[in-house]
Amino acid sequence: MRTSNPLLRTDTFDLRAATADATMTVLGTVHKTAFLVLIVLGMAMWSWQELAAQGGQAMYPWLIGSTIVAAVLALVTAFKRTIAFVTAPLYAACEGVVLGAISALFEARFPGIAIQATGLTATTLLALLFAYRSGLIRATENFKLGMAAAMGAILLFYLATWIARLCGVDMGWLHGGGLLSIGISMVVVVIAALNLVLDFDFIEQGEANRAPKHMEWYAAFGLLVTLVWLYLETLRLLAKLQSNRD
Repeated sequence: MRTSNPLLRTDTFDLRAATADATMTVLGTVHKTAFLVLIVLGMAMWSWQELAAQGGQAMYPWLIGSTIVAAVLALVTAFKRTIAFVTAPLYAACEGVVLGAISALFEARFPGIAIQATGLTATTLLALLFAYRSGLIRATENFKLGMAAAMGAILLFYLATWIARLCGVDMGWLHGGGLLSIGISMVVVVIAALNLVLDFDFIEQGEANRAPKHMEWYAAFGLLVTLVWLYLETLRLLAKLQSNRD
């Protein structure tokens, strides 16, 4: 089973649960995903309020620290999925701090943008879940291969732009409100959204393959990573659209 989400690898379900052990279910994964999302929302609200009360300088250490810790937790979870029940909630808390601060900064410049991005992310999730469950979109092998290629291209693009910025190359065209910048963001948002289909398929396959119960936390963690990515890219796209309009 292929998936473009690096956290949900092909060999994740190679180990089956023992006959007498509890196994992974779709419903159990949904409950754990909802729990992680609530943690993100709670910490995001705290981060937003703290940023408004103390200012960006006071929250800067929290933002940098949470970003680093979240990256470390993601790597630990990817290689030690049996402890996802511990690392996934901690990751959600760190991401909540980051998302709250980033959202507040965007909101200060573009009032109303945070709720728009949140609404679009939730709507996209529900729409793709409906399309997947109804059979309108299927995670075929060709679809998975195409998504893997698209994800690889995006990662290489991110890496190239990061190196270019380190070298002092002006990347204003990428972050401004120009048509090319908006077009690139639209493509990334679409790919991030379609990655949800692969996550749904992965979770469903986990239940079918009788994966161990702890894999519910791991699968929920992988889905949360996609949702965070989708939200951030939607936020950026909306900001570019509003900049282009002004």
